[in-house]
Amino acid sequence: MEAFAQLHPALQALIATCFTWFLTAVGASSVFFTVRVNRKLLDVMLGFAAGVMIAASYWSLLAPALEMAAEHPIGAWFPAAVGFLLGATALRIVDRLLPHLHLDAPAESVEGVKSNFSRSILLVLAITLHNIPEGLAVGVAFGAVAFGLPSATLSGAITLALGIGLQNLPEGLAVSMPLRREGLSRLRSFWYGQLSGIVEPVAGVIGAAAVLVAQPALPYALAFAAGAMIFVVVEELIPESQAGGNGDLATMGVVIGFTVMMIMDVALG
Repeated sequence: MEAFAQLHPALQALIATCFTWFLTAVGASSVFFTVRVNRKLLDVMLGFAAGVMIAASYWSLLAPALEMAAEHPIGAWFPAAVGFLLGATALRIVDRLLPHLHLDAPAESVEGVKSNFSRSILLVLAITLHNIPEGLAVGVAFGAVAFGLPSATLSGAITLALGIGLQNLPEGLAVSMPLRREGLSRLRSFWYGQLSGIVEPVAGVIGAAAVLVAQPALPYALAFAAGAMIFVVVEELIPESQAGGNGDLATMGVVIGFTVMMIMDVALG
């Protein structure tokens, strides 16, 4: 831990987001062991991922942003509110522009600009959209540690990375299994499944570098990441978890995911 603490924050963020990318790959590797995953289990896991992201958005991002902005002349709420709205708006723009297709959705339900991408690529892009704010959140958290603020700790940033990595397991699985059903080989299904997580290290380094350049923007950046993650949860994860007809199980997955992340953040962060 001491050696890790001595590293540059951007390098810490890179290592942490490579870990979350690795867990995406672990989830995608399930395609080597089974042809399809039980839909009830998948819905619970997607709900769990949503719960983790909701908890992380508050405990790891919004709460520190409010603490850091305590002396703001307008009020502590201002940077958090502005950053949160900007984050959700940014993801809305990406959602409108990036061609993607949700899990088990018909081909005519493609969102984003028109493209000639195959169904498999569109499925990968849908999960890639999930991973952008996740990598950004981890990067911003590690960048914040560099300023020595009481509300931004290395253990808290590591806990956030662990939580994001944990919920990446079902996301990797949610890509590779549909691709396998589309007729891709196991190896190609795994490859595309893990590839959806490659944006996390990129977004992580960008997030860390951004807050290191401009400390006053830190509470805005934390709230921005939270807004982006909540947009993904409400727009993508929760509807997908409910679409299989297992609403009660998916909802319990959300509750369990939130509880697990809250315990991790409070106990370890």
